[in-house]
Amino acid sequence: MNKKKSLVDGIGNVNITKKYYDNWSSDYDKTLNNWNYKAPVKSANILKRKLKKAPKNILDLACGTGLFGTELKKIFSNSNIYGLDISSKSLILAKKKDIYKNLITANFETRYNYKIKFELVSLIGAMTYCKNFQKLFSNLSFYLVTNGNFIFSHRIDLWKKQDFDYILKSQSDIFKVKYISRPIKYLPFNEDFKDIIKIKIVILQKF
Repeated sequence: MNKKKSLVDGIGNVNITKKYYDNWSSDYDKTLNNWNYKAPVKSANILKRKLKKAPKNILDLACGTGLFGTELKKIFSNSNIYGLDISSKSLILAKKKDIYKNLITANFETRYNYKIKFELVSLIGAMTYCKNFQKLFSNLSFYLVTNGNFIFSHRIDLWKKQDFDYILKSQSDIFKVKYISRPIKYLPFNEDFKDIIKIKIVILQKF
């Protein structure tokens, strides 16, 4: 498997993606650092500016090894952070970082029946793998409290291909757009991404 090409293309189905990230987990943090992956830091800084109060409970979807969870804990040290990811081996590494109150192995499009609601839900670096946006947004509405926020990153090339503006508009009875960033370099030191593929970081707020 050509790892870098597969990342651009989205890797494959759920089972292939799970195996891929399980196999990558031990080198994941180092590789992303070498590729100058800044989405977690930039997303956390945006939240620090845009949220008026720290969320009590946070759900970090597709949390992986805990790169974004680490940044969340820096700015929301007293928040309870819950994580969910398809890769069980990635979650073993995330647990060692002592960030998360609870970790669940699952696809982020599968609704998990938490007994609490969340003031913040995140999906950083994984919107590429979403197969059913309607299902995702339905889950988000279920997870979030009224006025709760959903922060995510999404590749601009896919945003255009999917007509993501229309997808956001289709959710306007449930969510309002609170913030959309300027284009940001995604993996600039990766040979396939370089400066070509960029992302936007978005905050939606539930009505």
